Amino acid sequence: MKTYLSGIQPSGLLHLGNYFGAIGQHIALQQRPGRHFYFIADLHALTTVRDPEALRRNVFETAATYLSLGLDPQKSVLWRQSDVPEVTEIAWLLSTVTGMGLLERAHSFKDKTARGISASVGLFTYPVLMAADILAYDADFVPVGQDQVQHVEMAQDMAGSYNAVYGEGVLKRPECLLPEAGAAKKVPGLDGQKMSKSYGNDIWIFESGKALKKRVGQIVTDSRPPEEPKDPEGLFLFELLALFLEAGELADWKVKVRRGGPGAPGYGHLKARLAEAMEAWFAPARARREELIANPDRVASVLADGAGRAREQARDVRDRCYRACGLC
Repeated sequence: MKTYLSGIQPSGLLHLGNYFGAIGQHIALQQRPGRHFYFIADLHALTTVRDPEALRRNVFETAATYLSLGLDPQKSVLWRQSDVPEVTEIAWLLSTVTGMGLLERAHSFKDKTARGISASVGLFTYPVLMAADILAYDADFVPVGQDQVQHVEMAQDMAGSYNAVYGEGVLKRPECLLPEAGAAKKVPGLDGQKMSKSYGNDIWIFESGKALKKRVGQIVTDSRPPEEPKDPEGLFLFELLALFLEAGELADWKVKVRRGGPGAPGYGHLKARLAEAMEAWFAPARARREELIANPDRVASVLADGAGRAREQARDVRDRCYRACGLC
């Protein structure tokens, strides 16, 4: 039986990029036979989040979002990273066999420090904890986007280093599971860059009503009038529409924009259709989220049950590592 594992940072309200880039894929994977583990990386979040109340809210919001969007606790294990202390023990063991050079090459460390985030020891050793997250559950596959491949490769390197010192097979080598063609979609933000909360160009998954219309209205466009013919391939607004519209309708909008002339749709028409489509797409999940917000004990129960199941697996791997290196 294969094991699938991934995690997500509780960085606040999750946006369309999170959904189409990761969450949707995680939920779809539940249909595959095997064990499915998904954790909320609150320990990782400590490298950037300094408000304890905000962190607690973000953890709850992340869990509620996954459950609302279709994560099934009967098929998948969902838990808080910090509820499984064995992972931090494994991280220390890995740090004793991991070279500084490997960590210095980490893209995430270089990217974050380039954006002005303080270079703490935690940020530098982030890949070690991430490797422990993966290796603690004997993960066979880690579903990631192309930008996360390096993290899995580093986990492979660390598992190999530990096994080289203490014996082959102590830690299982994980493999990347990249999205199938067309599964994970590029999601531009309001300004056309990659959607990101840190850029302030995101759209919350559950935004609705006037707030949604206002946010969609902030999508950057040019000043060309509706009747001027335009190439839809040059408008990133169509990349967002493509996430929600059927192929036939999307093609029809493109024809009208390309043709231009009297009666051609303007950017306002396109934005209104996007807001309408988003509202309808997430309506069932939005209703489920409201139920969970009103009953927080249900979310807490799922996380507690998940932590128990996750700890059972992580404890086995921790003990295996301890025996191999002589700690027990």
